Amino acid sequence: MQDKNRFFSSTFRIRRQGAFTFSTIALTMLSWGFSMGASFGADPFRTNNPREIGDKTEQAFKTLFEEGNYPRAKRLLDEAKDSEGNDPLVPALRASLAYTEEDWTTMKSYADETVTVARAIAIKDPLRSNLYLAVGNFLQGAHKFQVSGPMAAIGQLQSVFRYFEQAQRIDNDDPELNLIKGYFNLILAVNLPFSSPTQAISQLQEFASPQYLVHRGIAIAYRDLEDFDQALIFADKAVESTPNNPEIHYLRGQILREKGMRDNNVEALQEALKSFDIAIAKLDQMPVAATQEPLKRDRTSTIEALAKFQGFTE
Repeated sequence: MQDKNRFFSSTFRIRRQGAFTFSTIALTMLSWGFSMGASFGADPFRTNNPREIGDKTEQAFKTLFEEGNYPRAKRLLDEAKDSEGNDPLVPALRASLAYTEEDWTTMKSYADETVTVARAIAIKDPLRSNLYLAVGNFLQGAHKFQVSGPMAAIGQLQSVFRYFEQAQRIDNDDPELNLIKGYFNLILAVNLPFSSPTQAISQLQEFASPQYLVHRGIAIAYRDLEDFDQALIFADKAVESTPNNPEIHYLRGQILREKGMRDNNVEALQEALKSFDIAIAKLDQMPVAATQEPLKRDRTSTIEALAKFQGFTE
């Protein structure tokens, strides 16, 4: 019970730090369009047995993860709700965006809708039905955590793992399942005792897709383990594949800042400031509480640290 409580507490504490926002977990729950009237895009997870996704859903996914543009993604999801509303991704993403806005009423509404739509696709796609039942229960638990505290969320956490297990019985090698479950395993491994971060990282790297989200998750894990050299390697890979996403530059800046502070390394701090400046140029497209405010604080503290270090060397 204590470990489960710590799991939820750790998840939301990390979100408030800014780099590993809650949306990093929940927004990776990409879905496929089941509306017969929709036009379809490409499956970003699978080359074998790909699913079809609605065009608006695909655009929202790319807008969130390749561009890091939350307001535009929100508009696209609102449009997708009309034509691709039978896909559990749409309410899941909207619930996640509501979380970053700290709009708890809207979050609960879309979290409940995620569970409803996931149940409705059980016959057509049992794997993704169970996967999104896990996602929906996580979203419901996140809402309960915020409104009523960690103890209220314990029951939802048990359901999350139950639905993950059911999805794994259907196809344990599915890339989407391994990406989403891999993020959860990383949180557990980094924050709970007697867990294996190395194993969680290896499984995510081997079985999950797309790679730029894998690299992002691994960078975050190494950052939280304070292995900043490894974290920087994977952050650089994420920046290389999604250079227009300001959140990735923010993550890279965080890693460099921590490395610079630990090692008294002025060059690392200067490089961190460059990454923060790239991110802050697109400040308005990121969530205020989850990213904008922490980014501004981190940038200011880095400038102060540089001034102090340079004062000592003069």
